[in-house]
Order: sequence, then structure tokens, then C-alpha cells
Amino acid sequence: MRSKLIDVTTGRREVVYDLTPRCADFLDEVADGADGLLHVFVPHATAGIAIMELGARSDDDLLAALRDLLPADDRWQHAHGSRGHGRSHVMPALIAPYATVPVLGGRMALGTWQSVAFVDLNIDNPDRQVRLSFLAG
Repeated sequence: MRSKLIDVTTGRREVVYDLTPRCADFLDEVADGADGLLHVFVPHATAGIAIMELGARSDDDLLAALRDLLPADDRWQHAHGSRGHGRSHVMPALIAPYATVPVLGGRMALGTWQSVAFVDLNIDNPDRQVRLSFLAG
């Protein structure tokens, strides 16, 4: 298995960040045209990975849905950090901190409109990491 930790800077706002180009670059480095699996993992308690359409405002829709489901208010028991920070610790139960993508011929076998997205509601920590791992078949 080949693995690499990449840095992602999200800023100080809720974000859906497109990891697809970085995943493709990683596979160019390590897959050598092979089939296998790409595993994308976030080693943080407040972020997740989603496979979804990006660029057609679906990312805005996801953030709006998460705001409705997980409001940034004072209801959360986990109450350090910015107002509503506890919701960031609940989000990974809805959007898992990992995803696995099939790789065929060294390329992700995503659907036409699918992308690999990093989802982060935690405005207190703009500097994140993502572990990319390739397991050849």
C-alpha cells in the first residue's frame, strides 16, 4: 500500500473542498496504471469525505442542509470553541471521515458528475490533513 498525508487549508468558514485533482495527482504518482482502491481518510473528529457532484451549487445545498440539521447554536453539550462547535463533532456521524473509490488503469472510476469532497464545518481550525492511500489490486 502507498500512502500520503496532504495538507488542506479550508479558511475560517464552512466549506466543501474539491479533493478530486489532488487524488488524481496522488494516483499519477503511485498507481502506475494499476487497478486497485483509493482510500481517502480525514484524521480529524470534525470533518468528513463525500462523493458528490460539485460546481453546480450542490456543495452550497449540502452546507445549507447541514446548517438545517446541525444548527450553529448553543444546544450542543460539546461546547468549547466557537458558537455551535459541538455540531462539527456530530457531523462525521452523517458524513463519514472516509471514502473508498475504485481505481481502474490508474484513474478513479468515478461517475460523470462525481467528485471527492472534503466537508468541514469547523471554522476554528483552517489547517487540515487528509490521508490518501492506494491499495493495488
